[in-house]
Amino acid sequence: MISIDEFKKVEIKIGTILTAEKVPDADRLLRLTVDFGLKPSAQNADSSPDHSPQVNGLGEERDIRQIISGIAEYFPDPAALVGRQSPFVTNLEPRTIRGLESQGMILAVGIPEGVFSLMHPDHEVPPGSGAK
Repeated sequence: MISIDEFKKVEIKIGTILTAEKVPDADRLLRLTVDFGLKPSAQNADSSPDHSPQVNGLGEERDIRQIISGIAEYFPDPAALVGRQSPFVTNLEPRTIRGLESQGMILAVGIPEGVFSLMHPDHEVPPGSGAK
């Protein structure tokens, strides 16, 4: 059990999957590139610029992250994930898996009988929308 104060520390945001591909030499891993909307620094003029992708050339920095996930067995065609939205935990410490940095965790449900499903919003929402 965790306390409500501990749970409040978990940052959950909706991300839109931009790319999905199998990790070479790994049966279970997919490499996802996920859009989480505008970076908070893009909304703050005092922030220092970095080399993040921009939108419309206007200097709006997108929060694009790489997520490594062990869900390949459920998606024989990873391209089927492109364009889908799902909630992700976005404030985990980055973790290196097979030499690739994972910058979050996708949320899904599964049971021992092999039933598996990604969680998703019931309609499209802006990337980066967070739990309330």
